[in-house]
Amino acid sequence: MDFLDLEIAVARQRVKRAELSLKRTRELLDEDFGAVVNIALCCRVRSEKQQLSEARERLMKIVPAGKAARR
Repeated sequence: MDFLDLEIAVARQRVKRAELSLKRTRELLDEDFGAVVNIALCCRVRSEKQQLSEARERLMKIVPAGKAARR
């Protein structure tokens, strides 16, 4: 395994972790915890969307879009 493959694997792992974290937060938001908690969760969703976007950008910088879809 060369360095590029390792970097790609790490970038994909970041994307997957960000997607799972966002999914869990949205599930929590669907439950009724009250307004204060929902506001905090909305902020968390916004933050996690940003992290997901950044992780995807990093991945695309490493691998062009065509190669990322094939792997």
